[in-house]
Amino acid sequence: MEFLTGYGLGGLFMASFLAATILPLSSELVLGYLLLHNYTVPGVLAVATLGNVLGALVNYGMGRAGGGPILEKIFRISPEEIETARHRFKTHGTISLLLAWVPIIGDPLTVVAGMLKIRVWVFLILVSIGKFTRYTVLSWAVLSY
Repeated sequence: MEFLTGYGLGGLFMASFLAATILPLSSELVLGYLLLHNYTVPGVLAVATLGNVLGALVNYGMGRAGGGPILEKIFRISPEEIETARHRFKTHGTISLLLAWVPIIGDPLTVVAGMLKIRVWVFLILVSIGKFTRYTVLSWAVLSY
């Protein structure tokens, strides 16, 4: 992760993009580093949010293209768990995409949204709101410390 901090906002974009996909990467460290090294809050928020949303869009595309087999193979989620996630998603509606930033459930949630063929513009709006809020809170926490 340290090597990404040397690339400034480009490194943050890569970290946040990859963190939103299936890779176990943490963009928070790069975000915090840049904020503590005098990068502007609006710039950091914009880049982190954009990268993370585009990474989530990759998950959405995987769900739309492959659905269950992708969840089973990559995320090691059983068919029963997929059915449960699908049921919960349908029960709570698309508003649950606001939680796409939550560790463990966020990535599968974005894949399930693709499987269920949620409108991409709805997906992008809700995921963007959730991820922007997350990075705003993280930025505030870093700068308040």
